[in-house]
Amino acid sequence: VGKTNMDQFATGLTGASSPYGGCRSVFGNGLIAGGSSSGSAVAVAAGLVSFALGTDTAGSGRVPAALNGIVGCKPTRGLISTAGMVPACRSLDCVSVFTTDVTDAAIVLDVLQGFDPEDPWSRPVGGAASQNSHRPSPALVPAKLDFDGDAAMREAFDAATARAGECLGGVIPIAIDPLLEAGELLYQGPWVAERLAELEEFFALHPDDVLPATRARIESGRRFSAVDTFRAGHRLRELRRWTERLWQHAELLIMPTVPTTFTINDAAEDPVRCSTVLGRFTQFVNLLDLAALTVPAGATADGRPASVTLIGPAFSEPLLLTAATRLAEPIGGRS
Repeated sequence: VGKTNMDQFATGLTGASSPYGGCRSVFGNGLIAGGSSSGSAVAVAAGLVSFALGTDTAGSGRVPAALNGIVGCKPTRGLISTAGMVPACRSLDCVSVFTTDVTDAAIVLDVLQGFDPEDPWSRPVGGAASQNSHRPSPALVPAKLDFDGDAAMREAFDAATARAGECLGGVIPIAIDPLLEAGELLYQGPWVAERLAELEEFFALHPDDVLPATRARIESGRRFSAVDTFRAGHRLRELRRWTERLWQHAELLIMPTVPTTFTINDAAEDPVRCSTVLGRFTQFVNLLDLAALTVPAGATADGRPASVTLIGPAFSEPLLLTAATRLAEPIGGRS
C-alpha cells in the first residue's frame, strides 16, 4: 500500500523521533505509538491494512505492537531475508510483522520466511521448529521486574501471568538478571558502533538531516575500541550459554513487553530515557538469538494497552504462535 513513518534510522523506541513528525497511539490521550516501526503498527491498529512490515533490532517490532494493542512477530534472525532493507545494526536486524491477530501473523510469516542466498545473514530453518508445538507446557516468568513505578502495568502483567498458568500448563518463576545484562550491551556496548559503521558517511554528507538525539545516540559508538568489542562479544557468548540452559526447564519465557507507557510530551522532553525504559524487556532478544511474539494482554486499570511477549529459542516460531493463540487477550475500545 505504501511507506510508513518511523524513528529516524530505526534508532529509538518511541515513534516520536522522526523528521516527518511523531506517531501517536490509537489509544489516544497523547500516548506515543512506540517505535521504531511506529507507522506500520498504527496503520494495522487503525484498520488501514491487514498487516504491515517493520524492523526489529532492539524491540522495534514489539514495542509499537504493545502500545497499539496488536500482534508483533519478531522472527529468528535470518528467517526472513533482509535484502534491500536499510540496515540499523546489520548483525541483529530482523524484518518484523504486525497483524491484528495471531492467525494472520502465522499466515504472513509462512509467506515471508525462507532461505535467501543473496542475503549473507539468511539462515535455513532448523532447531526448535521441529519440536512439538501443540502440547501445553509450563512457561518461565520473571521472578522480579522493574516497571518504572507503574503499578497498573505490573498488575496487568500479574493478571496475564495467572492466565498463562491456567492455559499453558503452569508457570516457573526465574531470575532474569543475565537477560537484562545482555540487553544493556546493545546501547551501552560496542554494538552501537555497528550502527555508526552503516551511517557514518551519511552523517558526514548530510549533517543537517540528522536529528540531534539520533546523532548523539549513534555517534556514542565512537567511544568503543576493538578491545571493548571483543570483551563484550566474549561476555555475550557467556550470557548466550546461560540462556540456552533456560530451555531445559521450559519451552518459552513470558515477559511484559514494556514496563510503562509515555506521552508525546515525555518523549520530546527526554527521548533517550524513554527509549531506554521501553527497551528494558525487549533489547536482549536479538543479541541472544531468540524468537519473540508480542500479543495484547487486555488493558490496565486506567485504560492503557497491556501486552506480553512470548520468547523462545531460535526457530521456535511454531511453538510461540500456538501458545499465543491460547494466551492473547484482545483489547476493546480502540479509536
